[in-house]
Amino acid sequence: QVQLVESGGGLVPPGGSLRLSCAASGIRFSVHAMAWYRQAPGKQRELVAGISPSCSTDYADSVKGRFTISRDNAKSTVYLQMNSLKPEDTAVYYCSLRGLGVWGRGTQVTVSS
Repeated sequence: QVQLVESGGGLVPPGGSLRLSCAASGIRFSVHAMAWYRQAPGKQRELVAGISPSCSTDYADSVKGRFTISRDNAKSTVYLQMNSLKPEDTAVYYCSLRGLGVWGRGTQVTVSS
C-alpha cells in the first residue's frame, strides 16, 4: 500500500524558514516524479514544486528563488526547503506522487507574526 507522510510544518514569522519532509513507502520511490502542492483556505490546491526521477525541478512563479525541492532516494524522502516565508505562503502543504493522484494527509504551514 502506497503511503506518503508529511512532516515539518508549523508556525513561523515572516522571513523565517521551514523544511518539509515527505516519507514514502510501498513504492519504488526512485522512479517516480514527486511534487509539493498547497491549499490555502478558500482557494484551490496549487502546485508549488516538482522534481523528476532525474532531479529536474520546476516551481510556481510565486516561490521561485525562495523554495527548493530535493529528494533522497536512499531514504525514499522528498523535501521542500522554504526560505523568506511570507504570510501568503500560509496553507496546508501536501506531498504527491506527481500525476498519479496519490496524496499525503498534509502538514499545516502558518506564516504570521
